[in-house]
Amino acid sequence: MTPRLSALAPTALLTALVLAAAPALAQNVAFEETNDALFAPLVLPTPNQYRAADGRPGPAYWQNENDYRIEAALDTTTHTVTGTVRLTYTNNSPQALDYLWMHLEQNLFAPASRGALRTPPDSRWRGSFPEGGYQIGTVTAGGQPVTPVVTDTRMRIDLPAPLRDNGGTVEVVVPYSFVVPEYGADRMGRLETAAGTVYEFAQWYPRVAVYDDVHGWNPLPYLGQGEFYLGYGDFEYAVTVPSSMTVVGTGELLNEGEVYTDVQRERLARVRQSPDRVYIVEPDEVGRARPAGGMTTWRYRAENVRDVAWAASDAFILDGANAAVELEDGTTNDVLILSAYPAEGVGTPDNPGWEEATRFGRASILANSRWYPYPYPVAISVAGVVGGMEYPMLHFSGVDARFMSLFGVIDHELGHNWFPMIVGSDERRYAWMDEGFNSYLNTFANREFYDANPDPTIAGYGQADSARVIRLTEGPAAADFARQPYAVDQPIMTYPDRIRRPALGWLAYRKPAKGLLLLRNTVVGPERFDEAFEEYIQRWAYKHPQPADFFRTIEDVTGEDLSWFWRGWFYETGLFDQALVALDVVDGRAVATVENRGAQVLPTTVEFRFADGTTEVVTVPAEAYFGTDTTAARVELDGRTVVSARIDPTGDLPDDDPTDNVRTL
Repeated sequence: MTPRLSALAPTALLTALVLAAAPALAQNVAFEETNDALFAPLVLPTPNQYRAADGRPGPAYWQNENDYRIEAALDTTTHTVTGTVRLTYTNNSPQALDYLWMHLEQNLFAPASRGALRTPPDSRWRGSFPEGGYQIGTVTAGGQPVTPVVTDTRMRIDLPAPLRDNGGTVEVVVPYSFVVPEYGADRMGRLETAAGTVYEFAQWYPRVAVYDDVHGWNPLPYLGQGEFYLGYGDFEYAVTVPSSMTVVGTGELLNEGEVYTDVQRERLARVRQSPDRVYIVEPDEVGRARPAGGMTTWRYRAENVRDVAWAASDAFILDGANAAVELEDGTTNDVLILSAYPAEGVGTPDNPGWEEATRFGRASILANSRWYPYPYPVAISVAGVVGGMEYPMLHFSGVDARFMSLFGVIDHELGHNWFPMIVGSDERRYAWMDEGFNSYLNTFANREFYDANPDPTIAGYGQADSARVIRLTEGPAAADFARQPYAVDQPIMTYPDRIRRPALGWLAYRKPAKGLLLLRNTVVGPERFDEAFEEYIQRWAYKHPQPADFFRTIEDVTGEDLSWFWRGWFYETGLFDQALVALDVVDGRAVATVENRGAQVLPTTVEFRFADGTTEVVTVPAEAYFGTDTTAARVELDGRTVVSARIDPTGDLPDDDPTDNVRTL
């Protein structure tokens, strides 16, 4: 029923008149379908004193600090770790805190955990077993016993008194133990080898959740697929293992003289001076490199990091080299590159394996330091049961990986030292902010490495094919994945635990990396985008950025309004499809008419070809699609005869249907 217009207030009257007229207007005017919705302003969280409008940390930005002292011992008979974590927590927020939340990630491996109950037995994130999970002793806060509230993989500790804001501190002590899973969700575990067990320790101590200015406490449960969001602090940790074992871990080894033999210390000194591999434990020394019987404690310190991890084994071959990273002040950081692996990781001359891991790791650290100089004292690669997982200064990767795949996984996992170790994003919510950014970095390191190191296992695969490596790293076109039913309706911004399992590689890794490459090479240009990307790292090093902080920083430095790109590529799932619908000659010009048929928009590049064999390329910016789905590229003929035109001549764009990209006259 139409309301009586005379009964309406003036504003309502105007609205009613417009609505009443709309059907008549629609009958008489054929409005063209446009991209207006895509180009509308993107609404981001309102800037405030903590996060500025230009993407920087605001003038009142804060984050809390968590410093740890950890002592742990490994019982290899029962595969049990027993330890005590002492957390000194500093509340720099403007709010007093009544309680702390801590993560108990080992509880994922308890048979009745949320993650175990939702994870299929063939999943990469499996690992529950009857003895799985933490055993927690008497917890104290501020020296007083407290009764924690344990909920799955989280523990709330109610404080005896509120922790004051702006610098208040409290010490929390948690005794704990757990049985090491054989396969711990592809992030930690143990591998049986001929010379002994390789233990990889991660999520091996109760650790405090992040309290931030966006969500307050961040106690999202650990379900397996989603990774981690952690605060920064200083760590001192000591791990006691059978004396026959060699240990590697995050940070600086403090008691080298107590844990290495005189011969090993002399070799280690040579490692620190050599760009080439030097053995610390040689292959024929495995099993007798260290004294048998008793226990030995290895002590480490790591400053301003978000986590620590370590590995131990009787079976380790250990080698290393030096990587001299140039710092911004003109000095160098002499990074100790180490690789620890059992004999099962060694390859052959035609298919090299972990004996080349130190060379690969060194190449990765030096290549990735172009973005931000590597700041840590060590970079360690460990071969074991884990296929590929990163921690500060150390990663675990598969013992069976060989040449090209081994370099790829080492470069990817060491690349995570930039994202999320230096730039501390929230992996539990935004996997693309570490996996996608890191995959973007990998494209450059891959190109540099494979141009210099052709793969001997693939005939004809060498420098001439480096472009193919980049395409493989970027992944297939968006359309190839979006046609799959598991990916079509999930945007990049989907929380990782909610991404369908087969789509994780596309949505977290390849699509965001491809998006950054498109921004760099097609939309903004390499020079301006590189400047903006490096500025993002500088602004948010050792801090906690959100997606809006990244978007705003890129726009601030490049001077571009990229709302249309963020919306189309990150928030929505539409395909990109442009078609060359006509090629004409008009008033001495060749005119190529292009139609944007998909829900995504990108600049249009048209290559005109002439009868004399020459070509000319014209690029039309994305702004050409404001209010329309068609645009035209034009070139002056100047006496030439145009014979054909094609869009996307390099084939870099994720065009859904490239068969309509060419026209001839």
